[in-house]
Amino acid sequence: MTSGNQDGAQRPFISTFGLNRRQLVKSALIAGGTIVWAGNGPSNRVAAQDKVKLVQWYHQYGEEGTQDAVKRYAQQFTEANPDITVEVVWQTAADYGAALSAALLTADAPDVFEQSGLNLDQVKQQQIAPLDDLYTADVKADFNEVGLQRGTIDGKIYWVKMVDDMGMFYYRKSQFADAGLEAPTTIEELLDIANKLNQGRQKGLYLGNDGGVAAGGGPWVWSAGGTYLNEDDTKVAFNTDAVAGNAAMLKSFNDSGALLIGAPTDWWDPSAFIQQLAAVAWGGLWALPQISREVGEDEIDVFPWPAYGDTGKPSTFWGGWGECVFGKSKNIEAAKELVRWLWIENTEIQQDWNLAYGFHVPPRKSVAASAEKLKSGPAAKAVEFLDKYGVVDPPLWTPAMGTALTDAYNNIKGGADARAELDKAAKTAQAELDRLLQG
Repeated sequence: MTSGNQDGAQRPFISTFGLNRRQLVKSALIAGGTIVWAGNGPSNRVAAQDKVKLVQWYHQYGEEGTQDAVKRYAQQFTEANPDITVEVVWQTAADYGAALSAALLTADAPDVFEQSGLNLDQVKQQQIAPLDDLYTADVKADFNEVGLQRGTIDGKIYWVKMVDDMGMFYYRKSQFADAGLEAPTTIEELLDIANKLNQGRQKGLYLGNDGGVAAGGGPWVWSAGGTYLNEDDTKVAFNTDAVAGNAAMLKSFNDSGALLIGAPTDWWDPSAFIQQLAAVAWGGLWALPQISREVGEDEIDVFPWPAYGDTGKPSTFWGGWGECVFGKSKNIEAAKELVRWLWIENTEIQQDWNLAYGFHVPPRKSVAASAEKLKSGPAAKAVEFLDKYGVVDPPLWTPAMGTALTDAYNNIKGGADARAELDKAAKTAQAELDRLLQG
């Protein structure tokens, strides 16, 4: 269940440039145990006349067993709610976000769908329905408030979180012990470790093939004590002296010669670390089971993105997926009931979905606390990092804003003045934010 939301590849923001219904790719439609393939046109959807028919979308998860699991969940729901049928769409589009955005503009929009993020445009276009009525006081308290922020716009909650993901640095205990090293607490210490462990064929550190631009997109801001937007989401806030000082480290890392560049796969895949192409590597929690199997559970350890400066603290992204209801659905109440039944009432489904196939943190605190797989070793540390240091992208943060910041990072990596580049990116991002707020 790898998460694509860190680099924006699967982030379903509204984007309709050049898209139409003909560009919605072939999907696997699973209904009543039968797989029906739909092409460019609408599918042949048949349900008993006296039943409510819901269509539910998932993006294509890579882990074995996930497709059977969502089919099983739907069957269990219909058994418990015989007046409602559910057709699950296993969406195989290369860009799930673009396919979903296009579908939400049509009469064939799914009633229920998952997203890795939502935005103000979706609220304005009534593409997502508020789900506050699903959250009793006890239920709301059981979801970490930071995790809820990503689905909250203007005080209303528009999703129920299904999966929590985060990132951390992996290293081998024996290698650190042999070199007399301890896990770093500052970004300068991380660079020093990278240089000390740089041994020719095995580089000291892997931050991704772009040298830390994408993987560090948020941490370069957060670990310096900065934020993308101010507290009320009206002003861009990442262009501070502290963030500029931290971002300037991009050039230091890339000039050091200690970074692995050109690995066969990017940072989200653990192959570079497993194959000892780099001594330390940034990666996702989802990679932990594979790393544990192939390197050894007792050999590996983890640490968060280190702090920078007096105002900084360690950080990690708070990613994952949440379930939404189409705001123009003809069956909103039934759709809400499906979401409630799946991700609020049945906590065993949340634990199964997060830990039986891939490896993630169940969003409900009580479920995560009861998960044996998360109670020890690096997994327990990952949960601690997420709770202490996890940061979510604000809902008003858009791909256009992210692109402006990424462009600044690339220029800084090449030697441009960090503060000047951040100021330029902030001007572009503020214009995008103003468009959202005034539109």
